[in-house]
Amino acid sequence: MTAGRVTLIVTCVLVAGLAGWLALARWDDANKVATAVSALGAVAAVGVAVWAVIRAPKAGRSMAVSDTGRATATSGGKAVTGFSGKADSTTGSVQVERTGDAQASGDGNAVSGVQLD
Repeated sequence: MTAGRVTLIVTCVLVAGLAGWLALARWDDANKVATAVSALGAVAAVGVAVWAVIRAPKAGRSMAVSDTGRATATSGGKAVTGFSGKADSTTGSVQVERTGDAQASGDGNAVSGVQLD
């Protein structure tokens, strides 16, 4: 199970538990707890937003591929011995050196170098 899924499940359990407690608690107690939980949730949301920005891919990241092996594609397959990806997947430079042989037969596609879609 991924960390994201565990986080989602724990969050749902906590929200359900808090909702159940708020439904059964006295109004004054529930009001105080709801206020405190809202304030803590807002601070946590700001922290998660800052964390997400810090983890975001940095502009100008480069990709380097070298000394790759041999690849063969048949029947509509794709053989890549360099780099293949979306043009917007890299924000920096792509450097490919000493790539291996890429061969394709039938409807296959072979790339020995760089292919940006």
